[in-house]
Amino acid sequence: MKPTLLILAAGVGSRYGGLKQLDKIGPSGETIIDYSIYDAISAGFGKVVFVIRRSLVDDFNEVFIDKLKGKIEIGYVLQELDMIPAGYAVPADRKKPWGTGHAVLMAADAISTPFAAINADDFYGRGAFEGMTAFFKATANDSYAWAMAGYMLGNTLSEFGHVARGVCETDTQGLLTGITERTKIIRSPSGISYQDEHGQEILLAENKPVSMNFWGFKPVIFDLLKEGFLAFIREHGNNPTSEYYLPLLINNLIRDQKITLKVVPCHDKWFGVTYREDKPKTEANIRKLIEEGVYPEGLWKW
Repeated sequence: MKPTLLILAAGVGSRYGGLKQLDKIGPSGETIIDYSIYDAISAGFGKVVFVIRRSLVDDFNEVFIDKLKGKIEIGYVLQELDMIPAGYAVPADRKKPWGTGHAVLMAADAISTPFAAINADDFYGRGAFEGMTAFFKATANDSYAWAMAGYMLGNTLSEFGHVARGVCETDTQGLLTGITERTKIIRSPSGISYQDEHGQEILLAENKPVSMNFWGFKPVIFDLLKEGFLAFIREHGNNPTSEYYLPLLINNLIRDQKITLKVVPCHDKWFGVTYREDKPKTEANIRKLIEEGVYPEGLWKW
């Protein structure tokens, strides 16, 4: 049974200033999503499912349908503000989606295999997909054994501003014991640091494992997400800015010893388009990988 790739693409990057999911960064007009799908196919994935907004359906059809035909099975699910449990209402002033946990939940009827969930605007590298495929094969009989690709913090920073990262703590077996969202992480002459709630700079190690939202799940997660989102909407549904994040669910499940989550080491250098100024560097990184033979000049010309 081949795993599925779930791509979270419903959000618009406010810091980037546009629909960066469809921005062309490859020499033949490829998006970052194209490289993720290409790597997933190479690693043995058999299906890709996009989570998008209704207003983006035509754009995604135009960009992806024809070029992926015959290469991998494609599916779409929608994430909209009104897709919440019966009996609850969307706050009138709410603009943001309900978060990554809600986004993954939207794919419940489209996925029946182990699956990786990733961001649309991050370049993860071939190793993360290969590592996740190997993990799925090794844990095929355990529905509650999940994983995430763990990147070295120093390989995940932007040159053009601060970033937010899920900083991970692991045990001696490489299992996640907790994940904490840290904001305003930046490299300075004194090292890599983040700002705490009091504005104080706290240093972090260069090789500290962090989450880049590359997760490996089994289908049982959908029941757990549904239960968790119902509790979230009861408690926070009237807050127009609250979001149901995947790490919230995962931390709770680890605490209650309901799952194990393996941090699969990934030594690839992450890059993405957090800021518009990141785009030229991302294009240069892709060009370098093409020159090294990792990718062909025209990604889908086969």
